Order: sequence, then structure tokens, then C-alpha cells
Amino acid sequence: MTKKEVKEANGKLGVLVVGVGGAVASTFIAGTLIARKGMGVPVGSITQLATIRLGKRNENRFPKIKDVVPLADMNDLVFGGWDLFEEDVYQAAKHAEVLTNEDLDKVKDELSAIKPMKAVFDQEFVKRLHGTWVKSAPTKWDLVAQVRNDIQQFKKENNCDRVVMIWCGSTEVFTPLSKVHKTQAALESAMKENNPDIAPSMIYAYASVAEGVPYINGAPNLTVDMPAMWEFADKQQVPICGKDFKTGQTMLKTVLSPMLKTRMLGLSGWFSTNILGNRDGEVLDDPGSFKTKEESKLSVIDNILQPDLYPELYGNVYHKVRINYYPPRKDNKEGWDNIDLFGWLGYPMQLKVDFLCRDSILAAPLCLDLVLFTDLAQRAGMSGIQSWLSFYFKSPMHDSEHIAEHDLFIQYVKLKNTLRQMMGEETIDFID
Repeated sequence: MTKKEVKEANGKLGVLVVGVGGAVASTFIAGTLIARKGMGVPVGSITQLATIRLGKRNENRFPKIKDVVPLADMNDLVFGGWDLFEEDVYQAAKHAEVLTNEDLDKVKDELSAIKPMKAVFDQEFVKRLHGTWVKSAPTKWDLVAQVRNDIQQFKKENNCDRVVMIWCGSTEVFTPLSKVHKTQAALESAMKENNPDIAPSMIYAYASVAEGVPYINGAPNLTVDMPAMWEFADKQQVPICGKDFKTGQTMLKTVLSPMLKTRMLGLSGWFSTNILGNRDGEVLDDPGSFKTKEESKLSVIDNILQPDLYPELYGNVYHKVRINYYPPRKDNKEGWDNIDLFGWLGYPMQLKVDFLCRDSILAAPLCLDLVLFTDLAQRAGMSGIQSWLSFYFKSPMHDSEHIAEHDLFIQYVKLKNTLRQMMGEETIDFID
């Protein structure tokens, strides 16, 4: 195959994080700084640890991805971002209580130096938070200008060659697609008119794409999942991807659902509940924000099981999802699933899963991979929706002409085959 022309990863790569003081962001940043000092292992990161098979099986070529794909080096990352609260990232990380003080103190000076810029905030979109470090402007279009200026200043002050923006902020209230999201012109007019359908995340995303900066949507917010932003990203030749990091319970669903389908086992019901005590759990305690998350979580099973094709197996599945805010648990989330399935002649069986996970520990390596892969896409001239990164998201973005792929293993093959194509290697169908 012809090797794809990819610009070299020269210079520093700026990483601008929306919600830089949150549990996910502070864990991602602190962990990256610790790992690049050789004081910890970036467990969970495909870019840093995974290998990739090249050629036929008998060639025995299994190099690490980072050794053969022209990714930016972790040492070249420079962090910054916005937050609703003024505390620096060291203070924020201590407040989040994900990493131990012993680990945080390994990179205390670097974390303390990352001070958030004032955030774009609208109480109507996040009911349970009350930001104290926020921007003000006459219109949402003026807020776009302020964010664009922030990007320009950060890039200049930190001598960055390139920048990537990633949303690690809270889940906004559910915003249905409306006419203001259909075209770039309509979106811009709505911002100038302070339309209530324009969420803060859209302001960041528009500013990012306008500045030629790839945008990663780590929450289930509408944000870039709209025709207006697809149009704008293609015009600006900027990669966009999302939405909603696939970490705990939904990751398991994308593994277990294909197991049921490949064995032609039936499903009667799937009940999922979570307890979570961090800021994300507090935000999701609001029905509006939970509705956004629920839409993201519920789409997985139907997409994988294809009930229209297998009505006798999956045509009447009862699927329920619950998230409960429970402060004592902090970032240590528990996801419990009860799965009622049936087998030969319809005889019932049950599967119980209790995943005691750490929300931010699972999300942090995803952030690192997505930053490096979207920067790679930008240097490879790959603009618009990056469907090859669906592996990382609960609700993979797709345009109106395609359907999303939720099966974790199919997503993983697609991700690696895209990397093989970039290197001029043959894609793998596992026949040979």
C-alpha cells in the first residue's frame, strides 16, 4: 500500500483541556507528567504500551505502536486549559482525591504552574455547579472571540507548534438537535443572537475549529455532533471526534453484547446502575444532565445486537440505566449490571457484573491516546469526523449517511488498520 504523507511531529504540542481542574483532567495531566519522568507506567494507554502486528503472522513483526507510528512524544506535551474554579491543577488534583499525595508531589511544581483560564459557563447547562472563575461578554459570539484569543496566547507563550483541545468538563443538560445546529451560518447567527440552544461546549468547539485546532469531545454533549460543525471542520480541515469517553460500565457492554450476539444467545433485559461521588456524579444528579448521559449509554446495546435483524433474540429487550450520586465513594465508581439472557429453547439464565472501578484512572489514558491520535490525524490531513477513533467513545460520532459501530473489537481492528494504512502496510483481515 502507499504510505500516507504525514508531517513530522516537530516542536511542542499544546494540550488545552476544558475542565482542566476536574478529576479526569488533573489525573490525566499528573499521570502523563509522572510517566514521562519514568516514575510510573501509563497503564491503559494504547499509544504507549500496545503493539501492532505488521504483515503476515509468520513474519512475526509486532513492534510497539509508538515505535513505528509518527506520534508526538509525551515529553513534547504542554498543558493548559479552562476551569470554573481558580485553583491550580495541583490544588485541584488534591481536591479530587484520585491520586495519592505521594504521587502528586512527584510533579508538584509542574502541576502548580498550570493555572486555569476563565471558563465559558452557563448555569442553565450545568445546574449543580456554580462557577466562580468565568468569562463575561455581551454575546456568545464574543465568548468565541475570547476563547480564540486564549488559544492564540497559550500557543505563543508556550512556543507550541501545534495545539489540540479536549473536553474533560461536566455533562451538559440534554440539547436536542435544532435548526440552529444544521449549518455553519445558522450556528454563527445563533451565537450572535445569544440563542439558548448554544451551549458552552459549542463555543469552545467552534473556537477550536476556527483556530485550526483538533477538538475531542469527552462528554455526551451535542457539541460537535451536528451538521454545522461537520461542515465547519471539513472547511477548516480540522479533525473532530467524540463523544463521551468509554470507560467502565459501557466498555463492558461493548464486550458482553458481542459475546451474546456471536453465540446467538437471547437477551430479555439489562439493568445497569452506578454509584459515583465525584463532581461528575454530582452533575449527573440533575435530571437534565442525566438525560444526556442516558442517551449515550442506551444506544450501545441496540446498535450491537441489531434487533431488527434478530427479533426473536433481541426484539423485546428491557434496558434501564441509573446513575446515583453517592459522595462517600468519590471517584471510585461502582457499576452493577443484571443481565437476563436466554439460551437453547428459550431457557433463562442470568449474568451479574459488579465493576468496582476508578472513573478517572480509566479515563486518563484515553485522554492521552486521543490527544496523540488526533494530532496525528491533523498532520496526516485527515479532517472532519474521525470514525477510526470510535474505540474510545460511548456514542461514536457518525454522519447521516453512516451508522455507528459499537463493538469494541471491531473498533479496535479499525483503529489499528487505519494506523497500518498510514504506514503503507497491508490492512489485516485475520485470514492470514
